[in-house]
Amino acid sequence: MIKGIIAITGKPGLYRLLSRGKNALIVEDLRTGKRQPAYNHEKVISLADISIYTENGDVPLPEVFEKVKAYTGGQPVDVKGFATDADLRAYFGEILPDFDKDRVYTTDIRKLFSWYNQLIGAGVTEFKENEIAQDEAAEAAEKADEENSAE
Repeated sequence: MIKGIIAITGKPGLYRLLSRGKNALIVEDLRTGKRQPAYNHEKVISLADISIYTENGDVPLPEVFEKVKAYTGGQPVDVKGFATDADLRAYFGEILPDFDKDRVYTTDIRKLFSWYNQLIGAGVTEFKENEIAQDEAAEAAEKADEENSAE
């Protein structure tokens, strides 16, 4: 599940959100495991909040990662193995056939594959939240609210 995985503008790689401090987030680099602060002035975005443009609306990034995983059999994508940008776009078109060819740039596709490879390398293989766990969490929250209101 990639809910706690973030990208920080201006910094390479992906990070796991560990905790929130007073003036910064504490993050851990997925590749090196080194912990560092991410300050308020840095643009931080969760991968779960990103989506890819398609002809029929937007597809959340976790769903795209699941499609890449299914297409590659859970193996990394050799981004440097593509001779041209057209080859890379054609490959991505096999994974997500209805992606918006005007609004999704080749650099976006390269970054998507790079992030996918980093996640696979870090042992993250589940990209979508478990719907059963979400339902259980919602039920537990409702139960706690009912108990609190009864007191």
